[in-house]
Amino acid sequence: MKLALRIKLLPTPEQASALDATLRACNQAANHVSAFAFTSGIKNNRALRTRTYTHVKNHWKLGAQAAQHVIKKTCDAYAALKGNIKAGNLGRPGSKRRTAATTKPITFRHHAAQPYDDRMLSWQTEQRTVSIWTTAGRLKHVPYAGREDHLRLLAQHRRGETDLLTEGGRWYLLATIDLPDPAPNPDPRGFIGVDLGIANIATTSTEHRHSGRRLNRTRANDRNLRTRLQRKGTRSAQRRAKRHAGKEARRTRDINHKISKHIVAEAQRTGRGIALEDLSGIRGRARLRKPQRVTVNSWAFGQLAAFIAYKAHRAGVPLIHVNPAYTSQECSRCHHIDSRNRPSQAEFSCRNCGFVEHADLNASHVIAARGWRTWVCGAESQVPALTLIAKGLDAPFPPKPSAARAASRGARLPGSGRDRSYRA
Repeated sequence: MKLALRIKLLPTPEQASALDATLRACNQAANHVSAFAFTSGIKNNRALRTRTYTHVKNHWKLGAQAAQHVIKKTCDAYAALKGNIKAGNLGRPGSKRRTAATTKPITFRHHAAQPYDDRMLSWQTEQRTVSIWTTAGRLKHVPYAGREDHLRLLAQHRRGETDLLTEGGRWYLLATIDLPDPAPNPDPRGFIGVDLGIANIATTSTEHRHSGRRLNRTRANDRNLRTRLQRKGTRSAQRRAKRHAGKEARRTRDINHKISKHIVAEAQRTGRGIALEDLSGIRGRARLRKPQRVTVNSWAFGQLAAFIAYKAHRAGVPLIHVNPAYTSQECSRCHHIDSRNRPSQAEFSCRNCGFVEHADLNASHVIAARGWRTWVCGAESQVPALTLIAKGLDAPFPPKPSAARAASRGARLPGSGRDRSYRA
């Protein structure tokens, strides 16, 4: 099992300036390669390297390894875009998002993350320093810091590439470690059903409800503040908006981590598996009124499901995705399905057997039952064999090429409207 640990780099001002210039040069080169790939249609790594390597290396004064990683990063971004289109994540053919995604080249932010291999970056774990290549020469004895348990894992299990990135003036290294896979539970005693929603972010069949009322109120206040600052448009308003930038995303990430940790810990403690609804493509299928769109589409349910998946993988807990159709209308006692079983948002009252329950709790029991039926029919655990990211770090991503890997390196996918974060 692979994890990416976020290690804080502590460069001097002069070293930080060299790192900043390096990221800018690499991403300018990546934008050039992306434009060429878009106009020529060449998106294969080897073919694209043949056409662009010499120009990229000489024009931006990049080393041989850096130039190759720039080209590979661009190819990964286009592969991620292709995967998103194939999976329907950018909408149906002809939709605005999908049209925008296919009519413009992918662009990279000036400070998008840049991959480094062992030729460009070496670790001195005993001294807790690194030697790193930059366009201004190699920087030696650059100190780093992190959690003690992360640093121990780094010294013992580091493998593969490392990404250099900056956020808010701070510098980080995303280092990959390779741990032995835990033994999965082959015979779970049952399944914990998890129903995701707005009023309650997550409701489990063990009667734990993670309420979203306070969070929704805070998010509404954040949106109102952002709207007022954007309308005002003064320099002080822009400075204040910058201070608040990312605050909601960090809060969401923290809450999703806490919820997923609680669910997986309970499943591990009780010897059960976890059943989730398969909500892939739900935003493309759902038909919502305009006032509902911001509320429903702004919470990172995909992030929460991904956190549950990778924590379940680490704990050896089986995970099953079930068909979400009619889970809110099906009775968990007699399994009668009727839209009239939901007289209100929070109430479930079966028209057939008279069973009354909180609607989210009833749905979680239905999901748990479907998960168990799927398991006993011979389905395998759907915990993904992904490259995973530890708590507090960027989000889980599959082996390259992938949407999340490209996003973690700053690719702005056309039609996304913003840089995809997949944060954890």
